[in-house]
Amino acid sequence: MIEFIKKYAIVLLVGFVIVILLVINVDRKTEVSELTTVEEISSTINSSETSPVASTQKILVDIKGSVRHPGVYEMNEEDRVIDVLEKAGGFTENAEETVINLAQKVYDEMIIIVPNKGEQTASSTGVGGTSKIRLNHASVEEIQSLTGIGPSKAQAIIQYREENGPFKSVDELLNVSGIGEKTLEAIREDIHVP
Repeated sequence: MIEFIKKYAIVLLVGFVIVILLVINVDRKTEVSELTTVEEISSTINSSETSPVASTQKILVDIKGSVRHPGVYEMNEEDRVIDVLEKAGGFTENAEETVINLAQKVYDEMIIIVPNKGEQTASSTGVGGTSKIRLNHASVEEIQSLTGIGPSKAQAIIQYREENGPFKSVDELLNVSGIGEKTLEAIREDIHVP
């Protein structure tokens, strides 16, 4: 047996080295495969995080009053009043900053009026120049705050909006179960459809 080992020592040594190299190579492939998987997951996460930003719609918002650069600005639908204000150069020294809700989400055709200090505004928020409820964006609670609208009618309005898409006019409320001419006339001045 010793003679066999001496005779084939080189062959056995080469075979042993080949087996070691194969084990090391398989281990490396596993590490590379795990690394590739981690990179693929990371790139998938990054692309899914950036996809919604790319798909947001552009809207137009009009900002007036005590801002450095009043005008109409193109914004993303997920932006807030503070984002529009930054594009408009910020408040002037005379602006009544406390009446503006900077955290409010903007919507298409929105008007933001920033009053001067001491001026009375048409709205307690100072945004939009009106305190009307936006029918296509209102929550159940906001709709319930309207005269003659209880929980069931508010829920019916939300359900109609979800099933049929946004309201195209205030008169479309007549298609909602439980809303008649009298109810519509009672709330007409308190709602709007942009």
